[in-house]
Amino acid sequence: MSTIAVVGAQWGDEGKGKAIDYLATKADYVVRAQGGSNAGHSVVIDGKKYALHLIPSGILNPDAKNIIGNGVVFDPEIFFEEIEGLEKDGINTDNIYISDRVHIVFPYHKILDGLTEKAKGSKKVGTTNKGIGPCYMDKMARTGIRACDMLEPELFKAKLEEQIDSKNDVITKIYGEEPLDKEAIVKEYLDYAERLAARITDTSVMLNEALERGDKILFEGAQGAMLDIDLGTYPYVTSSHPVSGGFAAGAGISPRCLDEIIGIVKAYTTRVGAGPFVSEEDNETGDKIREIGHEYGVTTGRPRRCGWLDLVQLKYSARINGLTGISLMLLDVLDQFETVKVCVGYDHNGETVKNFPASLNYLEECKPVYKEFKGWNTPLTECRNYSDLPVEAKEYIEFIEEYTGVPVKIVSVGPDRTQTMVRAEFFK
Repeated sequence: MSTIAVVGAQWGDEGKGKAIDYLATKADYVVRAQGGSNAGHSVVIDGKKYALHLIPSGILNPDAKNIIGNGVVFDPEIFFEEIEGLEKDGINTDNIYISDRVHIVFPYHKILDGLTEKAKGSKKVGTTNKGIGPCYMDKMARTGIRACDMLEPELFKAKLEEQIDSKNDVITKIYGEEPLDKEAIVKEYLDYAERLAARITDTSVMLNEALERGDKILFEGAQGAMLDIDLGTYPYVTSSHPVSGGFAAGAGISPRCLDEIIGIVKAYTTRVGAGPFVSEEDNETGDKIREIGHEYGVTTGRPRRCGWLDLVQLKYSARINGLTGISLMLLDVLDQFETVKVCVGYDHNGETVKNFPASLNYLEECKPVYKEFKGWNTPLTECRNYSDLPVEAKEYIEFIEEYTGVPVKIVSVGPDRTQTMVRAEFFK
């Protein structure tokens, strides 16, 4: 297979960075197609941790080309911060290409993100305040500014000045805050435009030429399926399409080009921010999972809400993404539990629910129906082959496969590349 798409199958933070990094070692191209700097991938190589937000994880493979696709909203400030950090570690960053159709995140997007979230009070969504939503709003309102505009300095300057004036009206007249410094922003972003010019290109052409050659392409997902703007737990979602279908529009390829779709799944469930979470354990169990799993956001540092694996949600995710395989992450976090549970249904006022509902009010009323497994009570971090796993861990994995109808093709038992069991051949 020449193409693999990796998607977060839950609410994000599933450990995509590690799985992507592993697959990226075999790829010729690694592509981000949606989201922005609100995403965070952690990759550990030889004990060294890399936190990536905008730059694809393929940057750690010196032979791979890295593409930031047209579906991404691109923050130049964050991008150059990441470039600086990578280059300090001796990593070559010349092989990063940016779609000329990406929309640019500006300071006014970040300011408005914070102001609108604050105004919602107790109904806030829980954004990262990175300006992602407001940038996508401008995109949909057809007032956004794209990377191709940066290649025409006078046009870029005129568009940016117009937008700053418009956004300053909102900031001052609606929120009563001080206006942004137009001259300073224009100067800063004209400088960014000059520095980015050599990287900006038609990446859709690059990718389609690579597909024609049969090159190996990894499509790297950000966030998770349950944060999809259409199919997630709306309105507690992101502003783009983290499901597999988002790769086609966000990278400028045909949907027929995706050969394999791997869903990244934690061995338990977490989410950040507000919204219903049926299998949440807001108690000592959840606290234990959080501390063992170091469940704090890569981008924000926020503690994540934790609970048992929700197979109702996962089966829904498998359906909307068309998963051909699962990469089961952080199985070792469950090493210290006498009993391990999975949610196999929702109890809604005495009725068992098997399909994930759209209504959040309905979902809030659901209680988890659990199946219990005997814990393995032994460290898994030294296991390198599936046969090394204790029988209890295998039973847990095999039940996930049976319930979802999707094979578990990768099992991770630690943060390092070596702590990965691969049960299938990728990029044949």
